[in-house]
Order: sequence, then structure tokens, then C-alpha cells
Amino acid sequence: MSRNLGTVQTRFFDFNDRKHPLSLRVGGELDRFTLAYEMYGRMNRDKSNVILLFHAMTGSQHAAGHNPRVPGLDGRWTSEMHEGWWDGFIGPGKALDTRQFCVLCVNYLGGCYGSTGPASVNPRTRRRWGPSFPVLRMSDIVDSQIRLLDALGVNQLHAAIGASIGGYLCLSLATRHPERVRILVPIGTGVETTIYNRIINFEQVTAIEGDPHFQAGDYYQGARPDTGLALARRIAHKTFVSLDMLRERARGEIVSHKPPHGWYEMNHPVESYMLHQGEKFVKRFDANVYLRILDAWQWFDLVAEAGAPDVHALFERCRHQEFLVFSIDSDLSFPPAEQGKLVHLLKRAHVPVMWITVHSDKGHDAFLLEPRLFSPHLQQALAR
Repeated sequence: MSRNLGTVQTRFFDFNDRKHPLSLRVGGELDRFTLAYEMYGRMNRDKSNVILLFHAMTGSQHAAGHNPRVPGLDGRWTSEMHEGWWDGFIGPGKALDTRQFCVLCVNYLGGCYGSTGPASVNPRTRRRWGPSFPVLRMSDIVDSQIRLLDALGVNQLHAAIGASIGGYLCLSLATRHPERVRILVPIGTGVETTIYNRIINFEQVTAIEGDPHFQAGDYYQGARPDTGLALARRIAHKTFVSLDMLRERARGEIVSHKPPHGWYEMNHPVESYMLHQGEKFVKRFDANVYLRILDAWQWFDLVAEAGAPDVHALFERCRHQEFLVFSIDSDLSFPPAEQGKLVHLLKRAHVPVMWITVHSDKGHDAFLLEPRLFSPHLQQALAR
């Protein structure tokens, strides 16, 4: 019988090493940074039972259990954050069984839930990093978590799991540090930034930067660019759910006829629903962090970031690994054709791979909402 994990706490890893700083692909070096993380279950004696879980774009380190408070976040730890975003997957008897595995989830470097990012205070200037925070790439986020694994004494992960752009990080780990992980589970992701992704992401960037309160990212002493960030969230949100699911979610929404910005009067529940999604989101996220992640997404280049001559040589590094690739048939953000490209490349490089397509009407968000569709396959793969 599955049980919940109860109350959990965020932990903090403070990296401080001037002799061996974290080298960033574009933005120089970081010799000091903090990563916020949570662990569920216990490491075994040789620390070979650890599963690293990469969260999605606006997720956090809080993947399971109940966590009512993370200090120092300026109110961003709202009630929406208290329940773990993958609670249905992690715990005793669940897909990621904490009686057998130790699950580790880390807030990304550059994030806003306890890890060092643009909203953090730069210890050298005693001011918010803001727009001066270094440019990040997906490989930098992975390499920062390798520093945490080193500190924990974890030489090789049993598995790494990531959905959405967390899947990018999963693939980056597999190809940049192939000796550090045995089983890879990318969910609803791909090997590249598609044209559709680029358009949606660019719309979000311009929404935030067009807000008069954005002030080129230096807004921490005044009004925040909430209008732009809320619009960015609404632009993205429509790609997370199928249109049928969006219609169903909005059906019970109370329509406010009060115009939010001008003369227009809303007249349909889906408008009120989308307005609410944006207003709710700005309370828990930071605009500079959002832009940093979007920038890393737009510039994502799996081959170049891994220093490989071509994509075939890239995946040849993964021959000793095993892959379980998940597609979601109603996914608009990363449709099954994108996972098909990944599976083709893995097979061409003679990497063991299983490809499962989940049939759901919930779109991209199915990986958050329907553990029963994923859990049997996860349990089978992790049991190896």
C-alpha cells in the first residue's frame, strides 16, 4: 500500500572553491553558489541507489511530501508550492520507491527557490544579482549538480529522470558525464529546440522585456514586471494542456467582466482561467529567472555542449546505459515525433532503449497528473 512521505525539508549545498570554480559555458566562472535540494529515502552503503530527478522549467526541488516553508524566498513559496510536484510518483510503494531508492531533486542553478540565481544576493556586492547574473546553459546546470553529487559521495547514479526541459538536462548528463549514470528516463522532451519552441519562447521573452517595470532586469528596488511575466506564463500555459483539457479546466471558472487592462470585457471562462493562471504565477516566480531559463532553452545544443564532433559520436558514449523514453500522445510542447528522433539516434548508436507512448487527454502536463500511466513502466525500468 502506498504511503505519503509527510513533512519534508529543503536542504542547502554551499559550494565555495576558488581553486576549482564552476566553469560556465558562456558566463565565466562561479566559485561560490548555493543549490537547494531535497532527498527522499536513504542512500545505501555504497550510494548506488540514488535517482536524480530534474524538474521542469518553473518547478522546484520540492518533488514529494509536504513542505510548508523554505526560508529567504521573499514570499515566492506560496501555498501552491507546499505539496510536492511529483508526490504521486515518490514514496514507499510508489514508482520511485523510497524503501529501495534515494531520490534527489535539486532546484536549478539560476533558479529562485533557494538556489543561487538572479533574485539572490551577490555576496560580493551585497545587492541582488539581477541582470548581472552570469549567462547559463543547460550544461552549466548539470555540472553544478555534479558538484553536489561529488559532495554527497555519489559516484554513479542508479538513474536520472527528467521531463520537459528536465529531459534536456537528463540527456546532457547522459552525454557529458556518461560514467555517472546507468539508467536514463527522458519524458516528453527532445534533442533540440524546435521552431515551435523558439516562437513560443520568443513571445515570452518579448512579453517580459516589454513590461515598463522590467527596467532591463534591474527592478528589485521598485515595482516588478508582473504584467509581462503573467503574459509570458499565459503564452506558455496553452502549450502545457490539450485544448480539450483547457476547455474542461476553464468550464468552472468564474468569468470576471471587469477589463484587466483596458476596454475589453472578458466573455468566456477560458479567458478568466488564463488570466488567473498568470496572476497566480507571478506570486511564486521571478522574471529574471524566467528569462535565464528561456535563454538556456533557446541556445540548447546537445552536441556542442557535450563537446562531441557529431550527434552519432555523442550517443555512442551512452552504449553502457539503458534508456526508457516516454511520449505523451496529446503533447503540444514536445510531440511524439521529437521523442522519435531521440529513439532513432539512440538505436543508431546501439544504445539499449525502450519507447513508451502514454495515451492521455491532458497534454504535456500528463507527466505531472497521471502517475498510473507511467508508474508500471518506471518500476520495471528501475528494477534493473
